Amino acid sequence: MTDQKKILILVDGSERSMRTVQYVAQAGVFKAFKLVLFHVFSGIPGCYWDMERTDINREAISQLLAWENTQKNAIETFFQAAREVLLKEGFSDDAIKSVLHPRQEGVARDIIKEVEQGDYAAVVLRRRGVGAIEGLIVGSVANKLFSQLKSCPIIVAGQLPTNQKLLLAIDGSPSSLKAVDFVAEYVGGRHYSVGLIHVTRGFGGLAPDEPDFMMPSEYFELEHNAMMRIFSDTREKLVKAGFDASKIEEKIVTGAYSRAGAIVREAEAGGYTTIVAGRRGLSRLQEFFMGSVSSKIIHVGAKFSVWLI
Repeated sequence: MTDQKKILILVDGSERSMRTVQYVAQAGVFKAFKLVLFHVFSGIPGCYWDMERTDINREAISQLLAWENTQKNAIETFFQAAREVLLKEGFSDDAIKSVLHPRQEGVARDIIKEVEQGDYAAVVLRRRGVGAIEGLIVGSVANKLFSQLKSCPIIVAGQLPTNQKLLLAIDGSPSSLKAVDFVAEYVGGRHYSVGLIHVTRGFGGLAPDEPDFMMPSEYFELEHNAMMRIFSDTREKLVKAGFDASKIEEKIVTGAYSRAGAIVREAEAGGYTTIVAGRRGLSRLQEFFMGSVSSKIIHVGAKFSVWLI
């Protein structure tokens, strides 16, 4: 393939980020890509260079430089170990590139600039890195990328060992249709099973003490019929892309209190390890008040890998 797409894999030298590399290595879908292992290296903060004016401070700077070299050596060792993991799983040596990027504007901003300039098919990262605070599901850099990186799909590596089962959340929005296109283009013909799921929120859950505040049954019937047509079109597209029709399942859940929760429960029940969702749903207003379904999936389904398209 002369015009081989690239995947940006964010690493920080931690055991967590090595598990991210292992996730990429074990998921056969990524063998179609060139891989760029990318680390933003902070080095010595600029404010310390003002210390050089005295002999004592020059000694301190010397120690800091030694520390910086140790950190560089550590990430280079990590790069080599990551390369060996990928080679062992069948990736070619010329398909793997390591980049030690000196921090310029900030970790998240430097990553976003690299993505915008590098023409990547997707970014792979973990929810938390080496500096994670215990109890937080998503780290600060990941949060910034989720909110600011709009131009490129984000693949969040989960805790579960990957298998060849994807749960594809569909709501009929342009974003979810892009998710279908992404799966068709990059996963078709790789013997994956796909579950198609659509969840309709039960508005009665917003006012549990007011049972009359419910959507009429006619609404659910109309939406069900509309989604069945979308499911039919999606199935046809996936089969044309190389999926086995017998390995495509469909499910519509109505009246759910939490759409993200319903999607994660279906992933658990169906043995899926990867959830694929569009970045934005149909309702921007709902995103503003309650947060996007995709961001909730990342938090509620912490053990799953999540592809945000």
